[in-house]
Amino acid sequence: MGRVWSEEHKFKLWLDVELAVCRARAATGEIPPEAMHDISRATVDIDRINELEKVKKHDVVSFLSSVAESVGENARYIHVGLTSYDIVDTALALRLRDATDILLEDLASLEKAITRRAIEHKDTLMAGRTHGVHAEPITFGFKLTIWVDDVRQCIKNLKASAEQVNYGKISGPVGTHATVSPAIEEDACAQLGLKAAPVSSQIVQRDRHAHYLTTLALVASTLEKFAVEIRSLQRTEIREVEEPFAGGQAGSSAMPHKRNPELAERVCGLARVIRGNAITAMESVALWHERDLSNSSAERLIIPESCILLDYCIVLMARVIDGMSVYPQRMLRNLESSYGLVFSQRVLLKLIDAGMSREKAYRIVQRNAMIAWQEEKPFKELLGSDPAVRAVMTTGELDGVFDYQYYLTHIGTAFDRLNITFDME
Repeated sequence: MGRVWSEEHKFKLWLDVELAVCRARAATGEIPPEAMHDISRATVDIDRINELEKVKKHDVVSFLSSVAESVGENARYIHVGLTSYDIVDTALALRLRDATDILLEDLASLEKAITRRAIEHKDTLMAGRTHGVHAEPITFGFKLTIWVDDVRQCIKNLKASAEQVNYGKISGPVGTHATVSPAIEEDACAQLGLKAAPVSSQIVQRDRHAHYLTTLALVASTLEKFAVEIRSLQRTEIREVEEPFAGGQAGSSAMPHKRNPELAERVCGLARVIRGNAITAMESVALWHERDLSNSSAERLIIPESCILLDYCIVLMARVIDGMSVYPQRMLRNLESSYGLVFSQRVLLKLIDAGMSREKAYRIVQRNAMIAWQEEKPFKELLGSDPAVRAVMTTGELDGVFDYQYYLTHIGTAFDRLNITFDME
């Protein structure tokens, strides 16, 4: 990803765009074959470009001067009728395409890591929590099926947003095609694997780039969602999951016992930076008239930085999930620490099925639940000694309600619907 956003790669792509335009013009006879022969041998010298820019104070002009030195007299056919952002924006589309390919590969690896752990823990019981409070039993694998679907949605969104920036523009100053024909634009963009913007000013409109960076921010937010959950489950009071902790690693300069979720916390912090960059991208949509440069300075930072940080975060999160420790016995112990209250809805439904009104059944179940909390007594025992419950439910029926297998059976539906499979070998 660093190579994609390097200065060397940028200038290479600028030259690719210039050459594509020259080939399109040569096909119409605007550039003679002998001149095209010289132009095709053009090279980029980044040191020379930097040297020229110290004087010219213009990166594209310095680039063109350096290229001209490598071509000779026939360089006069290069950049004819074009403006700087014909090159800059079209090359930016190519860089974003390269970056997207890397991010999609990262996300595929992340999906694979989550899928493997989901299947591994398909039947690992734990407490499902809402508002941080025990709700009903789930499995850790079921929790991870949500993440698998999240990553698949990230991939879908990233592909869609990449299509929005897969546009070049070779329309000349202020985009009127007064100095370069639409046919040249179509040909040059096609050579580069881009679509020509249907209409452009002096730039490709920045809502496309804002859409892309907002998508990167959404992907980062999804990664943060995973990271927050891992951080929460690693808390001492819960300790059901723990991110990788290498031998010899230190968690605190003062407290040797500390094993902190610093990798997950790192993802959370960087996700905030990426979201902030998305705001800057949206601020860059509204420019003066046919263009100004207020977007350019910001984009030199926010676009490479967002791509690089997201690349890093996805790879880091895949490493965390692939190597995290999972503690099934701790999960089961925490699940059972709420005295069987996770079965309260099943009891409620059983009483309703027996002919009791929902309101009465709810009061009975809630009353016993509150006693279980306050007196730390098993919920099932309290229900078994409640005359109102015994009047409509046998001991065997009550035992059947407190059954984890019921939830395990239904959890399998999520795996089937998502077609989650993985070769564990």
